Amino acid sequence: MSDLTKLSAVEIAGLVASGETSAVEVTQAHLDRIGAVDDRVHAFLHVDTEGALAAARVVDERRAAGAELGPLAGVPVAVKDVLTTKGVPTTVGSKILEGWRPPYDSTIVERLRDAGTVMLGKTNMDEFAMGSSTEYSAYGPTRNPWDTDRIPGGSGGGSAAALAAYEAPLSIGSDTGGSIRQPGAVTGTVGAKPTYGGTSRYGLVAFSSSLDTPGPCARTVLDAALLHQVIGGHDPRDSTSIPVPVPDVVAAARLGATGDLTGVKLGVVTEFTGEGAEPGVMAAFRDAAEALAKLGADIVEVSCPHFKYALPAYYLIAPSECSSNLARFDGVRFGLRVGDDGNRSLEEVMSLTREAGFGPEVKRRIMIGTYALSSGYYDAYYGQAQKVRTLITRDFTSAFEQVDALISPTTPFVAFPIGSRTADPYQMYLADLFTIPANLYGGPAISVPCGLSDGLPVGFQIMAPTLADDRMYRVAAALEGAVGTLTPPTL
Repeated sequence: MSDLTKLSAVEIAGLVASGETSAVEVTQAHLDRIGAVDDRVHAFLHVDTEGALAAARVVDERRAAGAELGPLAGVPVAVKDVLTTKGVPTTVGSKILEGWRPPYDSTIVERLRDAGTVMLGKTNMDEFAMGSSTEYSAYGPTRNPWDTDRIPGGSGGGSAAALAAYEAPLSIGSDTGGSIRQPGAVTGTVGAKPTYGGTSRYGLVAFSSSLDTPGPCARTVLDAALLHQVIGGHDPRDSTSIPVPVPDVVAAARLGATGDLTGVKLGVVTEFTGEGAEPGVMAAFRDAAEALAKLGADIVEVSCPHFKYALPAYYLIAPSECSSNLARFDGVRFGLRVGDDGNRSLEEVMSLTREAGFGPEVKRRIMIGTYALSSGYYDAYYGQAQKVRTLITRDFTSAFEQVDALISPTTPFVAFPIGSRTADPYQMYLADLFTIPANLYGGPAISVPCGLSDGLPVGFQIMAPTLADDRMYRVAAALEGAVGTLTPPTL
C-alpha cells in the first residue's frame, strides 16, 4: 500500500500545493489501491480512471502555472452513487437505472470539481438509499474492511468502506435516517449530516425529500469539515436550500483540536442510555463522555421523551415520500424497460419494468408508503407520524435551551455479520434507532469513532441545533484528539 493512501486529505493537499508530489501521483496511488483491494471490499460500483487522471492533470497544470489552489485541490474523493455525475453511470444501487449516464452534474459534484478535488468513481449503496447494511444493493453487498464477513453500514456503506480500506481519503454520502453516520460508526470513520438545507439536493436522486441530506465522510474531523465547507451553501436550484452562509466548521474543528471544551455543556440523551444498546457500545460511549468532561465540558442528562417514537414515525414518513418520488421510474422516460414488444399496454410495461427493476426492500417501502397515504388511512398513519415529528422537534428545541449539543452512541451495536438480519426487516431498522431523530428535526449530527467493542469500531454521535453545524465539529475534534483515530486491519 502506497504511503500516499495513508495520508489525510489535509496532508495530501499540502504536498500537492508545495509540489512535493503531484495530483496525478496521488490519484494513481489510490486507483492502484482500489485495484488491489476492491474485489474484497466492493466499495465502488464504477471507477472513473480516465476522468480521475484527467482532473488530476488539470490540478497539476494549474499549480505549475502559479494559480492559487483550494484547500482540497488534488485530493481524491469517492461519491455515493445517489448523486448525478455527467457522463458517469449513476445507478442508485438499482437495476432500474443500470447503465444510466446523466446529462448533468449534481450541485455537490459541481462544487467538488470546482474545488479541484479528483472524483475517483461512484460508491456502492443500498438500492435508492433504503437500507442499513448495503446488502440491498442490486450489485451485491459491500464488506467492512475491519472484518469482510461483516456489513459496513448503510445505505452509504460503499463511501465509508472506501475510507476504511484506504481507497479514498474523502467521500460523499447522503443521510436520510442515518446513512452517513451509521456507516461511519461501524467502519471507524467520521460521517457528518449537515443541517437539512445546508447542502444542496439538486441532482440527488430522491428517496425522502424532507429528510435527504448530502454530507461529508472522512477519516478525520478536520478533513470532514473541509469537505463540508466545499459542498455546503445556498443553491437557488434547490427550493429547500437555506440562503445563509455555511457556519465556519473548519475554524470550529481547529478550535476543538486544541482540547479545550471549557464552557461547553453537553446533554446525554436519557432515552438512549437504557435498553437496546450492546454493553460494549455503552461502555465505549461512557468512556468517551468522561474524556470530554476531562477537557472541560459539563456533561448532564437531558430527557427527550418522544425520541422513542422516532423509529415508527420515520418508517411511515420516509416510505410515504418514497412511494411518491419513485413513481417517476416507469420504464417510459429513462432507465430499464421490460416487456415493450408491441403487444403489451403501457400499464403492463410499467408493471413488468418495476417488477424487474426494483428490489425487495424498495418494493416493501413503496407498498408501506402507498398504504399510509391511501384514502382512509392518511390521517391515521402519515398524519399521526407528522405530529410525532413535531413533538420530536419540540424535544430538540427544549433540550437546546439547556445544553449546547446532545450526545449519544451512533448505533446500538457494532457491525453485524452479512446475512444475519436480512430476514427480519425490523431488526435491520433498529440500526438507525439513535440517528433518526436528527433527520426528523433537521439539525446537524456527526459520528466520530470513540473506541472498540469486541475488536470492532464504536461511533459517538453529537447532535447540534439547526445551523449550528460548527458546534458539533468543535466537540467532535476535541473527542478525536482525546481518544485518537482508529486504524483498520490491513487488507
